[in-house]
Amino acid sequence: MGKRKGGSKPPPKKARAKLDTLFSCPFCNSSKSVSINFDRDMGKATAKCSQCSQKYESRCTPLTDAVDVYHDWLDSCEEANK
Repeated sequence: MGKRKGGSKPPPKKARAKLDTLFSCPFCNSSKSVSINFDRDMGKATAKCSQCSQKYESRCTPLTDAVDVYHDWLDSCEEANK
C-alpha cells in the first residue's frame, strides 16, 4: 500500500497596513480632527474638521480612498496660497 500524503496548509496571508481615516487639519493644526465622509451614490466626498468646522468637497469614484480626498484638500490649499 502507498503512503498517504499529508495535505499541507497554505501559508498565512500577510496583513496589509491600514490607511489612516483621521487626519490633521491644515487650518487649525489639530491632530486627528478631520474625518472623511463618502456619498458614493452622488459621487461626492466631504472632508470636515471637528474643531474649526472647515469643509472640503470633491468628486469621488469607487476607487477613491480617504487619503486621496485629504491630499486633494492639501493640494487645493497649496494652490490657494500661491
